Amino acid sequence: MSYNTKRQLSKIITTLKENIVHCFQLPLCESVIKKHGKEPFLVLVACLLSLRAKDSATMHVCNDLFKVAQTPEEILSLSTQILEKIIYPIGFYRNKAKTLKTVSTTILEKYSGTVPKDREELLKIKGIGPKTANLVLGLVYNIPAICVDIHVHRISNRLGLVKTKTPVETEKALEKVLPERYWIEWNGLLVIWGQNICTPISPFCSKCAIKPYCKQVNVIKTR
Repeated sequence: MSYNTKRQLSKIITTLKENIVHCFQLPLCESVIKKHGKEPFLVLVACLLSLRAKDSATMHVCNDLFKVAQTPEEILSLSTQILEKIIYPIGFYRNKAKTLKTVSTTILEKYSGTVPKDREELLKIKGIGPKTANLVLGLVYNIPAICVDIHVHRISNRLGLVKTKTPVETEKALEKVLPERYWIEWNGLLVIWGQNICTPISPFCSKCAIKPYCKQVNVIKTR
């Protein structure tokens, strides 16, 4: 299949939307928005905590943390020991506690407590990478940006939409083939699909609604 027409990409996205509604749990940051609204700092914190951790575990940690701290000032008011205790259930809790402190300090000192809307400014903050920056821009500020995590990288390549080796390469490649109007929602759709259908090992191709549009690149075993 060729991805040269917007109609084909539109069909993939429409099909994903039709099959995801009411079927699967929302991705972490979208769940945070549903509960707390589009609060930039909360979405940023959730994304930072989610790195190399399962959404379900991270959501529990976010709930506990947001009961006591929802602003950079409140994060910094917590001792490192208390912060580490709160986020202990997820991996790399010491590093993540340090990152939260560093990010909170920078946002207060350089941005007057407001999470920047500019990608380059976000990337200047130690601890924030392209994935996190793009997710905040898209979900919170509605600025077109493609957030590429392991699911987006894997599925975009399996579909044959791109041919890349790293998430950074995938982001750049997707910007060339994916119409801008789809940039923000692409991540959320593929995260849900990747967690439930297009799994890393032995994906459920037998019940995949977008299989007719998929080249199944590097897929060896399916269910």
